[in-house]
Amino acid sequence: MRGHDEQQGEVFSYIPLEQRIPQDHPLRRIRQVVDVGLRDMGTHFEALYAKRGRPSIPPERLLRALLLQALYSIRSETQLMEQLDYNLLYRWFVGVNASDRVWDATVFTKNRERLMAGDISQQLLEAVVGQAAEHGLLSEEHFTVDGTILEAWASRKSFVPKEKPPEKGSGSGGKKLLRDTHESKTDPEARLYKKSAGSESRPSYLGHVMIENRNGLIVTARATQSSTTAERDAALAMLDERGRSPDRINEGTRTITLGADKLYQEQRFIAELRKRKVVPHVAEYEPNRHWPNWLNEAERQDPGMVISQRKRKLVEKVFGWAQLDSIARQVKLRGERKVDWLFRLVATAANLVRMVKLIPAV
Repeated sequence: MRGHDEQQGEVFSYIPLEQRIPQDHPLRRIRQVVDVGLRDMGTHFEALYAKRGRPSIPPERLLRALLLQALYSIRSETQLMEQLDYNLLYRWFVGVNASDRVWDATVFTKNRERLMAGDISQQLLEAVVGQAAEHGLLSEEHFTVDGTILEAWASRKSFVPKEKPPEKGSGSGGKKLLRDTHESKTDPEARLYKKSAGSESRPSYLGHVMIENRNGLIVTARATQSSTTAERDAALAMLDERGRSPDRINEGTRTITLGADKLYQEQRFIAELRKRKVVPHVAEYEPNRHWPNWLNEAERQDPGMVISQRKRKLVEKVFGWAQLDSIARQVKLRGERKVDWLFRLVATAANLVRMVKLIPAV
């Protein structure tokens, strides 16, 4: 018998959100990992909020919503709030009941500013990496570093001469470069930059990650202004963040390896790695090329050199996911601090996607 297309509005729904989400949905396992990390961050949240006053949006819900934005490539906060209004899966993940009103996009962004001031994205990344270490997913000795362009929320036409350019430039010998004489009206901290000679210079930042070579998980990440030396400087800064600064190195410090492409084949960078007891597994130029190589014969013949170069593709998978399937292809936030905060959050989302495939289901 044919059914009739008659609709009658329901006043109540007696099916809770928990039952509406499939048990094998990947967001279930992602939320489990996220919730464990958020529980460990309670003291950080307490330091950001006043003891009195009206309750704000819970920071745990803010972070879950921001992770959704990265996981599902939601381009704006307005779209995020719209989808959160009618998507029951998103409501369940964030922790909003089916009958709760969602937040206004402006209120959401203002509350996000508090998390940015507290460097919460870095704390969440560390909490997730800590869980990966507890499950034995991380290599403690072998790492890879690389950088990628993050297109800024500005156009080439927005660059105009500075009203007060510096007397001395930032180039070698005090030479004035374009970044010394011009800046964008919409994002003054963005710089025109290109990674290859055949590409067009675009307003951009650079995103940097260091991954471990066992499963390709990001152990640390950061975003900086674009420059020809930014990737090498960021690599050293990330090593220092991991406890590898020269003043902390002693005879008992374990030697580690660091894989990288030819851009990192530079004399000062290789020397700084040696000070940190890091074996440079850096790709070399052909012997007949103009650019010199700086590895010694022992480093060149290190048995792990070939393995490190083979593992370099793992970092490209991270960048491919971040720029094609997430919100890092063109960042909507302006300013180095905000872009850095967002990039660390995207790195956390990339780790979550990878970890739920590696951690056995309970």
